[in-house]
Amino acid sequence: MSVAENLAAVQARVAAAAARAGRLPSDVTLLAVSKLQPPGLIREAYAAGHRAFGENYAQELRDKAASLQLPGLTWHAIGGLQVNKAKYVAKVATAVHALDRVELADELDRRRADLPPLDCYLEINLACEATKSGVTPEGLPALLAHVRSCPHLRAVGLMALPPLAEDPEASRPWFRQLRALAARHGLAGLSMGTTSDFEVAVEEGATVVRVGTALFGARPPRS
Repeated sequence: MSVAENLAAVQARVAAAAARAGRLPSDVTLLAVSKLQPPGLIREAYAAGHRAFGENYAQELRDKAASLQLPGLTWHAIGGLQVNKAKYVAKVATAVHALDRVELADELDRRRADLPPLDCYLEINLACEATKSGVTPEGLPALLAHVRSCPHLRAVGLMALPPLAEDPEASRPWFRQLRALAARHGLAGLSMGTTSDFEVAVEEGATVVRVGTALFGARPPRS
């Protein structure tokens, strides 16, 4: 199938999941994860009407933003971010989905000074997995207060990656936990759900789902 056909299929699945939850499809932003994918495939998705793309690697995001200056196209930084690479993201991204520490917030804020505020999703390590980044639920209040004090950042929501599981239903309790945590802190945005479980995420209130493989096929190896 072509990228356009894949996009239509994923959009239909998002719409069906939204309908099951009594939501509108427009309540959910489909973020096309273009990590390691060639610019040609991004152009195909763009030609099919898609505008929001997510990149995991800061320098790849910088380079693609420079080469794909298409009207209305927006970039989201969705991977873990080193402080010394925040400069690449702060200048071109619309949103950051993995803000997990004060030092990173400070650097993004400093680098964003001459642009509109950067939308930030704070990453939560719900299962306290050693292999994943993210602040614990207990550490969220302090980080959130700091981000809210940064004039060039805007805390819009939370992000989490549940523990890997073959059954998409295994993600549901984690998505519910994230939704409840966001509600307690007055945050409306929920960046959750990937190719393997995005329909469950939509049913549980996701406002952004991050889908790559279902749109672009298998990801090329990183050189």
